[in-house]
Amino acid sequence: MIPQSEREQIIALIKREVVPAIGCTEPIAVALCVAKVAELLKQKPEKISVQLSANILKNAMGVGIPGTGMIGLPIAVALGALIGKSELQLEVLRDSTPEAVAEGKKMIDDQIIDITLKKGIEEKLYIEVTATAGNDTATAIISGGHTHFIYIAFNGEVLLDERNAQTGSTAETKEVELNLRKVYEFATTTPVEDLKFILEARNLNKKVAERSFQGNYGHALGKTLRSSDSEKLIMGDSTFTHILSYTSAACDARMGGVMVPVMSNSGSGNQGIAATLPVVIYAEDNHKTEEELTRALILSHLTAIYIKQSLGRLSALCGCVVAATGSSCGITYLMGGKYQQIVFAVQNMIANLTGVICDGAKPSCALKLTTGVSTAVLSAILAMEHKCVTSVEGIIEDDVDRSIRNLTKIGSIGMNETDKLVLDIMTHKNCY
Repeated sequence: MIPQSEREQIIALIKREVVPAIGCTEPIAVALCVAKVAELLKQKPEKISVQLSANILKNAMGVGIPGTGMIGLPIAVALGALIGKSELQLEVLRDSTPEAVAEGKKMIDDQIIDITLKKGIEEKLYIEVTATAGNDTATAIISGGHTHFIYIAFNGEVLLDERNAQTGSTAETKEVELNLRKVYEFATTTPVEDLKFILEARNLNKKVAERSFQGNYGHALGKTLRSSDSEKLIMGDSTFTHILSYTSAACDARMGGVMVPVMSNSGSGNQGIAATLPVVIYAEDNHKTEEELTRALILSHLTAIYIKQSLGRLSALCGCVVAATGSSCGITYLMGGKYQQIVFAVQNMIANLTGVICDGAKPSCALKLTTGVSTAVLSAILAMEHKCVTSVEGIIEDDVDRSIRNLTKIGSIGMNETDKLVLDIMTHKNCY
């Protein structure tokens, strides 16, 4: 039994990591940093310099910015300066208007925004913004977490400096030492009334998917899976296709820049979607109780948080691998699986999806999420049949936590050169 004090720590951890976000979290985090310096200046900046780590740059280049009909960082920077409110955190651009977008376009045309790659840093999540207006200069730095400021200065006066401290979100996450058994025990034994806050993830993320069904966002993958006669002929109208359509639809809308919040996980809206909707749709289609859904969602989201502890906020490994592993655990639980079957599901996921690259946030992320959650269902089905990839195969070990470490080592260390090559390819394409 997990002690009450530790249960409270884990609940606080989930509430920190599972939060609402409007738009892709990388450009939104940049907008948040810009909003902070604009608030210090107390007037519209005349010049804005933005320096970013390669992973932030990669994840912000091709994604829609909510309420703008535009993609990429410049409009996010402009709106952060014009209407951003830093207290809104990852909903910083919530108050965007057509008038603000028009003014933001003018700022871009006037070339007052300069965005460059920050060289010589190891931190994958790094945003540094300096803005000037008249004789005033303000600087802010976000690092380690999408909303974690480590440095703020105004006209030479340092208001905050944690640059030599352990980065915020990473440090907070590691306060709670997790393993898969503890994740399972927490999800299945904690009083359910203490866990019902997670149902807001269902409410937000399902709403986004249903909004997507009414429009044509991104590649409209979710809508196509829902309505295509040829698709139904091939795959049928089943829980499986419902899972795929809802998950991909929510991603379509989010990557298309819909001004609706999603519930994120570990700083990623797409991870929040993939950790939530497969579990929700399976539960609804199979008439599971609210308590069963609540526990399954906690299991899914906390598994993803646990894996991210050793993987890091941003990496060359696509977040669909992490989040879909969580949802596979949640689905397995809803199928009646106990801890052993949860272990099997995780092992099967790691044996299958490891190595899927992240090449930035963009509409085609819906394709990867669909790949991830389809594998989640397959892994859960195999787990319930007591079928599991064994330790004589590939990177799988008998100890599931060691298998998870193998996955995260590949994603955080082994794929570093892949990350650099992906960014090089992206920044040298003719379309940029």
